Amino acid sequence: MADQKSQQAITLRIQRTFPAPREKIFKAWTDPQELKKWWGPAGYTTPSAEIDLRVGGAYRIAMRSPEGVVYDLYGVYRVVEPPTKLVYTWNWRGTHMDDIGETLVTVEFHNSQKGTEIILTHERFPDQKACDEHSWGWTATLDRLAPANSES
Repeated sequence: MADQKSQQAITLRIQRTFPAPREKIFKAWTDPQELKKWWGPAGYTTPSAEIDLRVGGAYRIAMRSPEGVVYDLYGVYRVVEPPTKLVYTWNWRGTHMDDIGETLVTVEFHNSQKGTEIILTHERFPDQKACDEHSWGWTATLDRLAPANSES
């Protein structure tokens, strides 16, 4: 039980504002064709994305590294409230992070004067190293969302 408590204690939180309407940013996050345009850090591509956008629905995203290695992300939606909130489980397959177990992601989409503010909370990391690696990944991935969605 101590492991479960420590996992809940390590949480990553990122806030970013994007110069686009909330509905457009939400769609970029939830429409497979839109998501494939920006998902992953610089140099990565997203050859496939499957999204069943409903509570209990599953998603799977394949990310290809610059070296050609494919990593799978997968999970299940726990909360789907368009265009304001998503909560979903997060699991890895095909990477050294397979062993961190299931974590939980919450993404809130807020209207702001400058467009859309996203508050991303990724929690239940087993250790600080896993949290730090995901912090780098999310930051680099969100950098790619900005240009993909700044056009009208």
